Amino acid sequence: MHRASPSPFILSPIAQAVSTLVVCAALGMTGAGRAHAQVGPQSPVPLQGASAAQVAGQPAGDAPKLKSSPQLAEEVSSDPQDRGPTFVFGDRISGRPDLETVIDGNAELRRGATSIRADRIEYYQPEDQLKSRGNVRINRAGNRFEGPELEIKLDRFEGFFTTPSYRFLSNGGNGQARRIDFIDEGHLTAQRASYTTCERDDEASWEPSWVLRARSFEFDLEREVGVANGAVVRFKDVPILAFPKVSFPLSDKRKSGLLPPSVGMGSLNGFEYKQPYYFDIAPNRDATFSPTFMLKRGVDFAGEFRYLEQKYSGELQGSFLPGDKLRNRDRWSYGYQHRGAISSGLSSVGDLGINLNMTRVSDSDYWRDFPALKGATTPRLLPQDATLSWSRGFFSSSMRTLKWQTLQDVTSPIIPPYDRLPQFAMAYTRVDAPVAGLGNGFDWSVEGDLTRFSANRQLTKQPNSDRAFTRLQLSRPWLLPAGYITPKVQLHAASYTFDSALPNGAKTASRVVPTFSLDSGVQFERSAEFLGRSFTQTLEPRAFYVRTPYRDQSLLPNYDSGSNDFNFATVFTENAFVGNDRISDANLLTLGVTSRLLDPATGAEAVRIGIAQRLRFEDQKVTLPGALPVTDRISDLLVGASINWVPQWSFDSTVQYNPKTKQSERTSISVRYNPSGYRVISAAFRRQRNVSEQVDVGWQWPINDLWGDKGKDLGPGQGQGAGRYYAVGRLNYSMRDKRLVDSIIGVEYDGCCWIGRVVLQRSQTGTGSADTKILFQLELVGFSRLGSNPLETLKSNVPRYQYLRENTSTPSRFTTYD
Repeated sequence: MHRASPSPFILSPIAQAVSTLVVCAALGMTGAGRAHAQVGPQSPVPLQGASAAQVAGQPAGDAPKLKSSPQLAEEVSSDPQDRGPTFVFGDRISGRPDLETVIDGNAELRRGATSIRADRIEYYQPEDQLKSRGNVRINRAGNRFEGPELEIKLDRFEGFFTTPSYRFLSNGGNGQARRIDFIDEGHLTAQRASYTTCERDDEASWEPSWVLRARSFEFDLEREVGVANGAVVRFKDVPILAFPKVSFPLSDKRKSGLLPPSVGMGSLNGFEYKQPYYFDIAPNRDATFSPTFMLKRGVDFAGEFRYLEQKYSGELQGSFLPGDKLRNRDRWSYGYQHRGAISSGLSSVGDLGINLNMTRVSDSDYWRDFPALKGATTPRLLPQDATLSWSRGFFSSSMRTLKWQTLQDVTSPIIPPYDRLPQFAMAYTRVDAPVAGLGNGFDWSVEGDLTRFSANRQLTKQPNSDRAFTRLQLSRPWLLPAGYITPKVQLHAASYTFDSALPNGAKTASRVVPTFSLDSGVQFERSAEFLGRSFTQTLEPRAFYVRTPYRDQSLLPNYDSGSNDFNFATVFTENAFVGNDRISDANLLTLGVTSRLLDPATGAEAVRIGIAQRLRFEDQKVTLPGALPVTDRISDLLVGASINWVPQWSFDSTVQYNPKTKQSERTSISVRYNPSGYRVISAAFRRQRNVSEQVDVGWQWPINDLWGDKGKDLGPGQGQGAGRYYAVGRLNYSMRDKRLVDSIIGVEYDGCCWIGRVVLQRSQTGTGSADTKILFQLELVGFSRLGSNPLETLKSNVPRYQYLRENTSTPSRFTTYD
């Protein structure tokens, strides 16, 4: 901050302040120079003849460098004794000690976080009364007020401002008023005023795109809330909403009150109107009540309660739709999620972990009529899951109950999964530990599981059972600078007790299966150069051998086992199945090799290429019910590539190739182009031979680019893309069925202080049915969102979608410091 004045006089006793100011004026500090004084605690005086740079500890002639300081505090104490000194500047300063001070011409007064400028400032010390005339400007902790006349009690910040304009730091809200009355530092009222977040430009005819005009405003700067009385919202000078009284935020802090209504249109429910009300119960608790009127169905009463504590958190949702006009019955749903720890009451035991995930609905058609259901793994399988866990050192244990609600469809029935009522599990794991008689460096573990599996016998066609399962594992890794080798032995044991006899008449069964595996790999590195770039290139061959003898498991029911997917994550594993009801026999060798190009400076991966294949020496006889034994001596070939040559482009692909048929069994290819913020296009092709073939395309891109309007580089939101249109969407097309499966197409417009969105969404709800919705929204930035809410839809469906107003850090009061 440049001051065209000589070195300042530094004054200590307040009683001498005004007399010294008079002396400063008598010394001729007028005209081009400015009188400058500090009233406050004693401060050291700079040495005579020393330059400012030398005083700051810099060589003479160097430009001063700004340094962070704890004295530049965002929050300044409001106590008078903590305000610090008062600085005054002006062309002419006069007054009487302990009575008044008058500053004429370019007058300025600073104290703490308050700065006042005017053509003339009069300060009457006994009454603590300050009067300012002509081009008055106040900056109070970043909040600015400008007008022709101000009267205020400086310590209490109590007074009035005539015909001012104002701007708040927290959200850029600004406006004009006939009069502003300051009640104290955190509260003020404005009469016959306006409010908007649109920034004024330099044109005299400027009008905000939207404005809230009201008979009066009450601003609570401590709670960052505004209340308007007799208010009308005008958009493009057209009145769109009117309120006798409405509150609105001055920041992104929570507050109780009506949230913006949501309006939509869909083929399932017809016209929809949702009016949520938000309850800010406590800093760590809140609730939302959201009644929704659906033209075709009725009124759905929905609500949500959330809580957050030091050791636990959770949320509860529920809804009730009495007398659904389309289904002729009451509809309801609830969901409860809880995560955290509870005290055991014993210091030697510690805390117990608890996790709850419970979801249930009234009927099997609920997933089709109301697809947005929280807590569900799939729309038709709803869990009621409770887990209690405990761990200490190398030991961990858990107790779980899991019951499923299966929503059946007569056109596409599904076999329900087994309930676990209950399940007990424990594990003891050691890493790099000694083993008696064998030395150190061993990894070993013992796992146990006891589960009661229960389901509807008419649907599962299998007996229910109590199953005890144990797995013992011992491995000894040898890690070398250029590679590793890890032998491992496992022992799988299971015992069953059934509630009815198996086909062979037995009501009990058991199985013990040993497994031996040997994993090994080496890594070679060299310096390489491709397309003018230097890299560290690696070559990483890997060999993985598994030997598991055959044990007949064909009579055992299957409660939790399924086939492992064939990919790079599972090809180097011992068991071909997940779960504990099937342990595959194996005598096979998996060979693979990976090569990578790494940036030698950062280690970032630019290219990865991998290939893997299994060589089977014996048929795999253990299968899932209804499946055939695996007899191929050579498995399909896995080939994968990932390329991130430049940050803007990324490419991933995996191909599963059958050498017998010379055809690919599965292919997955994806590419993404993301040159900057708010510009992203992604495409994916997924094919499984004779099963499915789909193309998936998603995008977010400024439409203005199509006609060459790239002058405004899109930064991190906050209006830098103002005046731009954006296309957003995602299309999922089935080439096998020759139809769109799901689709989202929309347009967003960023008008700087307002955003418009229109989104068309079509979602598949069954083999021959779909739900189509039109979502539209007008967002008055920093005030409210009107219409339906497409943001969650866009965020969850469009890859790398960015909200046009991404959250940023809290603005500093020094951004408007003057």
